[in-house]
Amino acid sequence: MTATNTPAFSICVYCGSRPGENTAYTEAATAVGQWIGKLGGQLVYGGGRTGLMGTVAEATRQAGGRVVGVIPQALVDKELANTACDELHIVANMHERKAMMAERSNAFLALPGGIGTFEEFFEVWTWRQLGYHDKPIGLLNTAGYYDHMLQFLDSSVASGFMGPWQMDLIRHGTDIGALLQALVEEAGLAPESQNLRGKI
Repeated sequence: MTATNTPAFSICVYCGSRPGENTAYTEAATAVGQWIGKLGGQLVYGGGRTGLMGTVAEATRQAGGRVVGVIPQALVDKELANTACDELHIVANMHERKAMMAERSNAFLALPGGIGTFEEFFEVWTWRQLGYHDKPIGLLNTAGYYDHMLQFLDSSVASGFMGPWQMDLIRHGTDIGALLQALVEEAGLAPESQNLRGKI
């Protein structure tokens, strides 16, 4: 963190509330959190304590980063909230949750996840296409998880339902450090130390 305790950047991470069947997913979530924390950043996420959500939050916290969770009351009632967050905002519904997460972030990153992750990723991508924001968006394709989705998106372009410029609004890759660095730089910010690229 800086001397004023202000995060160097704030990244919204969308990911699964389950860990998935491949340990590479948990390893990636841990590495993302470590990168954010070690470079003085802030994680904004869905406020859960289970699955990849809990993993990325704890890794960020352990590495010295700030963690902001935003969770709807219905999930708090199910005892799924992560009370270890630096800030835990309890909101009425998913619409408020997503709006606050977007407002508090400089960039967005989707890790492996289920329909909630897909919906959040596609919505923030749609918002950028429509000009509601101009914040960078990334897709971390750990262990080929998003291979088929990316192939489908390419087929949508080939079929004339999307343009190549829409695909250019998102970044995707497998190198965690390089992808995060690119997102932060595109947001017009710079981590405190750039020599950690590829080392976490």
